[in-house]
Amino acid sequence: MVEIFDNIKKIYQFSAPCAELADYIEFFSESSVEATTRYTTNNTFTVKMFPSWTPTFWFNLGSPYHLVMGKDCHTIRPEDDICLLRDSIVERQNLPSDYLFSIKFFPGRLEAIFGINQAKFINKVIPLRTILPRSLIQSVKKPGSFDHRMALLQNFFLTQYARQRQRDHYLHLLKDSIDLYESGNMRYNTSEIAEKMFVSSKTINRYFNNIVGINPKRYFSILRARTALTAYVASRDNFLPDAYGYYDMSHFYRESVRFTGKGIGHWPHNGASPA
Repeated sequence: MVEIFDNIKKIYQFSAPCAELADYIEFFSESSVEATTRYTTNNTFTVKMFPSWTPTFWFNLGSPYHLVMGKDCHTIRPEDDICLLRDSIVERQNLPSDYLFSIKFFPGRLEAIFGINQAKFINKVIPLRTILPRSLIQSVKKPGSFDHRMALLQNFFLTQYARQRQRDHYLHLLKDSIDLYESGNMRYNTSEIAEKMFVSSKTINRYFNNIVGINPKRYFSILRARTALTAYVASRDNFLPDAYGYYDMSHFYRESVRFTGKGIGHWPHNGASPA
C-alpha cells in the first residue's frame, strides 16, 4: 500500500484528540484486526509513506516489523516502541499480525508538550522510552480498549503541556504561519508570510529550523505536494494545479516526482489508467 495513492487508513480506527490538545495532536489511531485481515488476506504487506515532518509515536502491540529508511533497515520488535519523524520516504514491512497504536503530532508540537526539539529526530528511529515514562508505556501496552489508551496518554500530555506553556508563543507563530500558507492557496513565499506575520524572514526561518528542523520553503513545498497529490488522486478529472500554487500541470508533475521519486503515471489513480 502506498500513502495518498492507496487508502492506508482503511486498516486502522481513528479518533481526534480532546479539545485541549486539538492544536497539538492530529489524531490517535489503532490497528483494526478485522480490517487488516480483510484487506491483506493474511499475507505480509508493506506500507510506503512519504515525508511529512509530523512526529508520530508508534506503540507496537503486535508482531515485529521492519522499517526501511533509505539504505537502512530497522527491525522493530514487539517490545520496541518508537517515535519517527519522516523526512524521507519510509516503508514499513509487516506480518499479518501487525498491530499498532499511534499518535500523530503536528509539526513542532513535541516542544509544546515535552520541551523536545523535533529537529533532533531527523533520520533517527527514537525509542519511546527516552520520551515517555516506562510505566506509562507499559500501561498503554496492556490489553485494553482504544479509548482507554487514549485517556491514559491525553491525561499525561495535558500535565506535561501545563509545564511547557511558557514556550507556546513560538509554536503559535509557527502554526499561524502554516495556516496562512494554506489559506493563501499555497502561493506565499517565506518573505510574504513573514511580512503578514509582522516578523522578519530571518525570524520565520529561525523558528522553522529550530522547531520543525527544516526551513519554511522546504516544509511548505512538502505540505503543498502532499495536499495537491491527495486532491489529484481523489478527483483527477477535477484537479486544478493553480489551486495549489502550481503554474500548470507540468509544474505539478515535476514537483510530484521530487516528492515521491516517481512520475504520476507510475502510481494508481483509483483504478483509472495512468496518463
